[in-house]
Amino acid sequence: MTTKSLGNPFDGDKSLIHAKTCGCPECKTGQNAPSTSLNLQSAPRQDATEGAMDSEAMMDRAIESAVVRSVFGHNDHSRRSFMKMMGAGSAAALVSSVFPLDKAKAAVKESLGKLEKTKLNVGFVPITCATPIIMAHPMGFYERYGLDVTVTKTAGWAVARDKSLAGEYDASHMLTPMPLAMSMGAGSTPEPFIMPAVENINGQAIVLHVDHKDKRDPKQWKGFKFGVPFEYSMHNFLLRYYLAENGIDPDKDVQIRVVPPPEMVANLRAGNLDGYLSPDPFNQRAVWEKVGFIHMLTKDIWEGHPCCAFACSQKFATENPNTYGALLRAIIDATQYSNIPENRKEISEAIAPKNYLNQPVPVIQQVLTGRYADGLGEVKNVPDRIDFDPFPWHSMGVWILTQMKRWGYIEGDVDYKGIAEQVYLAGETGKIMEELGYSAPSETYKTHTIMGKTFDPESAEEYTRSFAIGRV
Repeated sequence: MTTKSLGNPFDGDKSLIHAKTCGCPECKTGQNAPSTSLNLQSAPRQDATEGAMDSEAMMDRAIESAVVRSVFGHNDHSRRSFMKMMGAGSAAALVSSVFPLDKAKAAVKESLGKLEKTKLNVGFVPITCATPIIMAHPMGFYERYGLDVTVTKTAGWAVARDKSLAGEYDASHMLTPMPLAMSMGAGSTPEPFIMPAVENINGQAIVLHVDHKDKRDPKQWKGFKFGVPFEYSMHNFLLRYYLAENGIDPDKDVQIRVVPPPEMVANLRAGNLDGYLSPDPFNQRAVWEKVGFIHMLTKDIWEGHPCCAFACSQKFATENPNTYGALLRAIIDATQYSNIPENRKEISEAIAPKNYLNQPVPVIQQVLTGRYADGLGEVKNVPDRIDFDPFPWHSMGVWILTQMKRWGYIEGDVDYKGIAEQVYLAGETGKIMEELGYSAPSETYKTHTIMGKTFDPESAEEYTRSFAIGRV
């Protein structure tokens, strides 16, 4: 186990990021090999000045690192400059005076004992929504919590679901509706799954073939063939919502097909699809290859909508509570790091290689930074095109359930709040966010506005039946 990512946060000469340009002594030692964004996966190097860390020391260091990075807004340059000016001892005393480090360490250790297992297999589908789960591997976030994680590229969501149900994945990148559906037995055998963390908010788009530049009005889309990555996806439900609000019945006036994200662009080019609502980078890749244009970002349908998530079976969390807790902390830490705009270019390089997204760095950067070509001759600047927020609002889970019922994916009486609270672990996530030095909402329900219509989770069934187009 390398402790490279667990450098002393009070040492101004130590980087806590270890990007490919890192100049810290530890990284310089390992620069005999060619410098690439994958150097973090090279052979373990032990900090000779600090000696080997036991598991308790590693946890202390991980908590200190999380708190200090949070204090400096995850800007490692500012942290190092401050530590050099103040000195490690004075800086540590100052931070401890405003944040109870000892209490934070005690709280985390109380909830985390010896890890039941350290070698884990976590699945991901190669899209930018999975950024925190992916980048946590090359950038050392799993290591901070004593974990040796293999992140396994997965072809699509049906495979991710089936491997998760079979126990081949300890945990997985999923779409936010999936653990709800899996727990209810919608589309698969029922198995209790939990979703303690959202990965990304926003981050999707509706793309049309370049031949349809004269058909920007959805009312012109009757007869179109659209792709979505999975039935139980925000992509499917947001596309259906958008079509229906424009008078198009998604089950009668158009065809909606399930297409794995990596196959979206090829199907668009071949004419098998007129458009799709897909995760990135495949929206931007269609523009890059000049076969499609971005009709609309999904943030303009629902600002701040959830998309992808980190999930696992209830069985895994119950049988491996300490390992589960460490893994969740690593994910929350990586998600918060991904949410800092200044970190996005570095992250783009880390997740671009073949074993991760296998995409050109400029394509990923356009998605993560929000400065992108739209395929219509304009360069847009939308910094929140995609954001990363781990908090799993119960109200978001309730909205998803209303759409599952609206379109006939579930039937009968639905315990909207009961199911959302069973699967989306908002209270647990909020507690861990605060332990790691991040702010968390004090409530788990709120109203949401989708295309100008307010959704109140207190009136879920009434909302489900309020639409002119639907199956109920």
